[in-house]
Amino acid sequence: MEAPTRNLALDLARVTEAAALSSARWLGRGDKESGDKAAVDAMRKSFSTLEIDGRVIIGEGEKDEAPMLYNGEKVGSGNGPGMDVAVDPVEGTRLLAYGRPNAISVVGMAPKNTMFNPGPSFYMKKLVVPEAARDIVDIDAPADEMLKKIAKVLGKDVDDMTVFVLDKPRHAKIIEEIRRAGARILLHTDGDITGSLMAVNPKSDVDVMMGTGGTPEGVLSAIAIRIMGGAMIAKLDPQLVDEKNSLIDAGIDTRRVYTEKDLVKSDDLYFSATGISGGSFLGGVSFSGYGATTHTLSMRGLTGSIRYMEAVHNFETLMKVSNVKYD
Repeated sequence: MEAPTRNLALDLARVTEAAALSSARWLGRGDKESGDKAAVDAMRKSFSTLEIDGRVIIGEGEKDEAPMLYNGEKVGSGNGPGMDVAVDPVEGTRLLAYGRPNAISVVGMAPKNTMFNPGPSFYMKKLVVPEAARDIVDIDAPADEMLKKIAKVLGKDVDDMTVFVLDKPRHAKIIEEIRRAGARILLHTDGDITGSLMAVNPKSDVDVMMGTGGTPEGVLSAIAIRIMGGAMIAKLDPQLVDEKNSLIDAGIDTRRVYTEKDLVKSDDLYFSATGISGGSFLGGVSFSGYGATTHTLSMRGLTGSIRYMEAVHNFETLMKVSNVKYD
């Protein structure tokens, strides 16, 4: 297999920037389908310029449900290294539609055949912590007991800790346990990739991310966590009867505990996320009379490079060389 010789994370930055620029026009307009479609279209066109032989492992769904960037779709020029690709053109479509913070566009890549394929799994229970807490985490332990142990290894009091949790009915018990422990809670309606990254980012106030979110989002998070450091443990957590039956039919053991290294089995990783609506994680797209400004997190696994990039885009000149529509 041909090894990448260039930093593909910088190429991916152009992909997520294009998706963010296109979808940001739909901020707060109440139409999540159109916002997502704008991102998907822009992302797919941008991928066509990459010198990779890519295959979408984490996409918008099966081919009959998602005509573009579907699971199994080939992306890139077809030349260059074979890569597994994970995309979330808009993580937080409802955040975008209703003008709420922390909608982002995300792409991750790993060498061919190294990325976990979720198959029929839609939901995954996750616990994400800084590196210091790697050896003491237990996905099945009550949240209050777990937080006391994590606080000890982080050198904090529990009531100094902040826990990211999705604000969903299924998390009522976890939220009760966190409050019983005395920790602070950051509740978000959507966006558990954002929560996972905040938990391992030393610049963030978040110490722990816990709860059940999307399985595809878990794989994307694992790519970033392997590069940034920190730890994730996870278990498939079907929320629907049909999902549970599909996992049983596929012979998948929902008792298995995964780590970030099980979800992506390589250090040769690339990750990019660009803010769409802005917020506590990444700045959003801001438009001017001539273009826009974007904020992107770009990472490469082999070098450990983590870049926070602010880019100013001049639409008049950009449209002369780009096949992506931004307005």
